[in-house]
Amino acid sequence: MPSKRKTSKDTRSRRPNDDPSSQGASRAPAQRSGKGPNPRRIAATVLNAVLLQETPLDDALNNHKDLPNLDARDRAFVRLLTTTVLRHLGQIDDLIAHCLDRPLKAKFAEAEDLIRMGAAQLLFLETPPHAALSTTLALATTPRTSGQKGLINAILRRLDREGRELVIAQNAARLNTPDWLWQSWCEAYGDAGAQAIAEANMKEPPLDLTIKTESGDWVTRMANAGLDAQKLPGGSVRVGHAGDVRRLPGYDRGHWWVQDAAATLPARLLGNIENLKVIDLCAAPGGKTAQLAAAGAKVTAVDRSTSRLRRLSENLDRLNLSAEVVSANATRWEPKQPADAVLLDAPCSATGTLRRHPDIAWLRKAEDITSVAELQDNLLNAAAEMVKPGGLLVYATCSLQPEEGPERITALLEKRKDLERVPLQAEELGAGLEASITAEGDLRTLPSHLAEQGGMDGFYACRLRRL
Repeated sequence: MPSKRKTSKDTRSRRPNDDPSSQGASRAPAQRSGKGPNPRRIAATVLNAVLLQETPLDDALNNHKDLPNLDARDRAFVRLLTTTVLRHLGQIDDLIAHCLDRPLKAKFAEAEDLIRMGAAQLLFLETPPHAALSTTLALATTPRTSGQKGLINAILRRLDREGRELVIAQNAARLNTPDWLWQSWCEAYGDAGAQAIAEANMKEPPLDLTIKTESGDWVTRMANAGLDAQKLPGGSVRVGHAGDVRRLPGYDRGHWWVQDAAATLPARLLGNIENLKVIDLCAAPGGKTAQLAAAGAKVTAVDRSTSRLRRLSENLDRLNLSAEVVSANATRWEPKQPADAVLLDAPCSATGTLRRHPDIAWLRKAEDITSVAELQDNLLNAAAEMVKPGGLLVYATCSLQPEEGPERITALLEKRKDLERVPLQAEELGAGLEASITAEGDLRTLPSHLAEQGGMDGFYACRLRRL
């Protein structure tokens, strides 16, 4: 297993943001012209930030000073290379260990990241061996790596000779899942379920679009633009190899927004909300806010992050949708009057989004779940106070951990007798999603659901009514 698994400093972080310009990254390695920043060197520093400095991948990418100076193709390649290393980190480290008599010392961490990058290109990105080796060795120029060129070269050459057969023999799903996470999934979903989830997490996810209105056949429009598109159960339009989403048909006119198919389901549990007052708690970056507004609700979007709320407002402007935007801590904020409905998409470990954010697997650990559960309890109690009698509360997380889903609802219902569970009905989700309804009537999607169509994020949602 990887030697440098770190714990995220912010265990209360929400699902990371997706950069719309980097969807569907090119698989062709960037070619160096000799001018401008080196994409692979940027990727190396990004990996160092994630694995050694405990920085979420999106933050490491967004904060890199040289990344904006790359063209779109090279920016996409940086993301592709870093996510490939992180998605296959367990496998790669197992392969590196195969080539060594003993583990690398901590002082060789930067050289180890270069080996990981070279291995990812050789074995998972199908980069020609000479290019993978030469471009990796060219990065070994720092005081901590220049003396390790021989080691880097020897390991990569051996992996070029033996690595492909070794990869075939690996249990990739198991190796790429940290022990604590694997054990928790086996307990919650069984051994076969854990295997299916882990296998789905290794696949690069497609792009899902939520259509603002049902006017027009967006599958056909995307197909006419040369894209592979399909309509999913629930109505999302899935696009493969989309590239920069800002160049897709309908983006500039605000006809749709990017949102994983599973993430659209919690808002739908509120039913017909036209002209109703709905509070969206922990709302940024705004996909669910847009859903609620597009459905005709009078929406108040609450989030404590002013920077994320700016992005939410920008998205609403592009979509020509409106909502009241409030910057506040949802555990302390009180509306002027109770709402007809509240949607709480709570901060969580985000273990249901590893397909899109593989760094999460290596930045979380078991004790993080306990600490974030306390915040979720506080948010749930606060949200319940915001709902008028007879109104609905939907609680959702993009976590696969039961401690952040059904266990929080059980704890809430034991304390509050003014709430009752309102079970889902299959027809509310659409044909093909019946497997995502639990025995209690809650929503539980898994990355392995809709596997033949590309999978979906892992989500939990429960619908409650205030009595």
